[in-house]
Amino acid sequence: MSARVMSILESFSPTVEVYSIDEAFLDFSDLSPCTQDPLAYATQIKQTVKRYVGIPVCVGLGPTKTLAKLANFAAKKWQQTGGVLNLSDPIRREKLMKLVPVEEVWGIGRQTTKRLNQLGIQSVWDLANQPAKTIQAQFNVVVARTVMELNGIACLDLEEVAPDKQQIVCSRSFSRKLTTLDELSRALSEYCTRAGEKLRLQQSVTGCVSVFIRTNPFAVHEPQYQRSATVKLDAATQDTRTIIRVALSSLKAVYKPGFGYQKCGVQLSAIRLAASPAQCDLFDLATGVLPAENAVLMQTVDHINRRFPKAISIASSGFEKSWKPKAERISQRYTTDWRELVWVK
Repeated sequence: MSARVMSILESFSPTVEVYSIDEAFLDFSDLSPCTQDPLAYATQIKQTVKRYVGIPVCVGLGPTKTLAKLANFAAKKWQQTGGVLNLSDPIRREKLMKLVPVEEVWGIGRQTTKRLNQLGIQSVWDLANQPAKTIQAQFNVVVARTVMELNGIACLDLEEVAPDKQQIVCSRSFSRKLTTLDELSRALSEYCTRAGEKLRLQQSVTGCVSVFIRTNPFAVHEPQYQRSATVKLDAATQDTRTIIRVALSSLKAVYKPGFGYQKCGVQLSAIRLAASPAQCDLFDLATGVLPAENAVLMQTVDHINRRFPKAISIASSGFEKSWKPKAERISQRYTTDWRELVWVK
């Protein structure tokens, strides 16, 4: 469904940055239909997506990406906008900024908000009126760029090609509490397999593997425990077998019996391109503890997993799957499953 929405958006602009699964930036600077009547053009986008895909969307317009995000926020929050808002007008922009708290600005996190509030900066308008150099000295260049963007000075270009991920995290909450090391190992192995697949998809290798486990922090009357462990690899890898071996070794180090674990996960970091030059270890894999890299094998595994999606979990963590999160309230797959087609009466 996300791909369908993005393909429709691409028909309205030659330059599209897919920001997330449900959000994108479009460049309208060279489009005469948008220049003549921006609101009408944005409304047409909203109506087309709704008609072709069935998903309601909101459209925010502005001279910068930060202002467009702010306009989109307002279009969602206030129904009188009709789901479309243009912040190109400085008067309308000022009126909105005085109403919206500073924490709603794109890129302003919780800790930054606390520091801004301590300085008397409560609204978006307060932040926009701060000198960019002063903000950079007190915070960083990112917040300074945000101030400039709020004043209509574009500092962030559209990224038509998504950059490679610098970290890959795969984790899930369990449908029931896990108490044994064997059950946690099965779950963690599957998460490592997923993470390795994502790593190879962007042609990268990882130099650091982190593992974490935790109990349910909301079960205040039950014993609480959470730990994590990180291993820096001597040689970067994209081999799932190596990632699983290192992750399971870390899991054994942090696992403690007597607790009901609610979640575990793996994080791959120190990621770089597989083709980039790197320092090799003279004694790499000399002990035979870790398997040698086998790119052909991993390519074959990825091909099988794409063709038979359920094979990945069987290969990595066995047949028993009672710990997997349930999907009892999942939306119907009207467009991808014959058994869930819409019935018209």
